[in-house]
Amino acid sequence: MRCDPTPNSQDVLGAKVMVASSPQPVGGGHYRVCTLPLMVSRIAAGFPSPADDYVEKQIDLNTHLIQHREATFILRVTGWSMRDAGIFDGDEIIVDRAITPVDGKIVVAAINGDLTVKRLRRIGGAVHLVAENPEFPPIVLQEGEELCIWGVVTRVLHRV
Repeated sequence: MRCDPTPNSQDVLGAKVMVASSPQPVGGGHYRVCTLPLMVSRIAAGFPSPADDYVEKQIDLNTHLIQHREATFILRVTGWSMRDAGIFDGDEIIVDRAITPVDGKIVVAAINGDLTVKRLRRIGGAVHLVAENPEFPPIVLQEGEELCIWGVVTRVLHRV
């Protein structure tokens, strides 16, 4: 995946902020339909409710989890900096390159070539990548640093 200056590139306090180009979908662009039954009833996470075995419809996980198939990829997370956002060490995140990275979104970014997942914030004209764990300080883009936004995180997959 390349990160080239585009008409959408912004110069923020001397730091170049770019959006990645040339998407390469996971699996070489192969698409396989995977459907599972979607039950009509909801499951209680508190007190038990009566069981209902009525199947409402079949749900295709590709269309349920992926909005822009050709611009979506999956990454495995290492570390705990995003734990308060529900993203844990070993989780997989679904990242969509077709979504515009705006203030408040969780993004995958390369800072001077190093990948990270953080919440994108614009504070006082500066670009910040903020961890969702108070043990990790925010990353503030400095003059001359290059930030390449690879995409916006849309889903988290983790084992239970």
